[in-house]
Amino acid sequence: MDGVLYVARGADYLDLALASARSLRVHEPGLPIDLLSDTAPPPCAPFDRTGPLPEGAARDKIAGMAQTRFERTLFLDCDTLVLQPLGDLFAVLERVELAVCHDVRRASALIQEAGLPGIPEAFPQFNTGVLLYRRSAAMLGFLAEWEARHATLGRARDQVAFRDLLWQGDLRYHVLPPEYNLRRVTMLDAWEPLDARPKILHSHRLLQHLRGAPDRLDSLAAILPAERAALAAEWAALGLPAATPPGADPVARFAEAQ
Repeated sequence: MDGVLYVARGADYLDLALASARSLRVHEPGLPIDLLSDTAPPPCAPFDRTGPLPEGAARDKIAGMAQTRFERTLFLDCDTLVLQPLGDLFAVLERVELAVCHDVRRASALIQEAGLPGIPEAFPQFNTGVLLYRRSAAMLGFLAEWEARHATLGRARDQVAFRDLLWQGDLRYHVLPPEYNLRRVTMLDAWEPLDARPKILHSHRLLQHLRGAPDRLDSLAAILPAERAALAAEWAALGLPAATPPGADPVARFAEAQ
């Protein structure tokens, strides 16, 4: 059986998970949805089953993923929205144990961080907020090792241990295209009509009100102008144009930004 899993600690993240699950129901009304949380959802919540967070876990998310009841699971962070039907996404797991997208900001030290030495820049971190996985001995073993490695490394972000394990291990996995984990929403301005169909939005803008921002953004339509402004501001902060001037080298400003 296929299904979707959320893991939410606290009322604020439960609220986000509710919004995400409701967006999923719009596009995939027949897909079962489970929630693990320390806060009881309202009776009208769109979840098929709910349960408590795992006790004594080093990372709620990783331990929760191991408890899935589904044969094939789509784990979604709470700051996600489903934008279109998922189509044959789960069929990927007929060939691999895991499917995941690369992270953004791949030129940054944050996304290149690793616990192991010598991992190439061309093998950056993956974003672990949208994970498609099969319940198998190999995958459950990977999850257990991921949680243990994360605890041992003591890093705030679980992506570091995740990158290490995929680099040194032999788990069969697939890298999904970015429309299944749309982080950089300004890509929508660049894509041509036949490039992609955005499937899952995953944006910290959905939880910015929990981090001190005055406004809550709850849709892609609200997030896109905010991200356009942030993109221009990042280039401006470096004293560089947000777009390549006519006749200029389009790669030069990226070199200057390093």
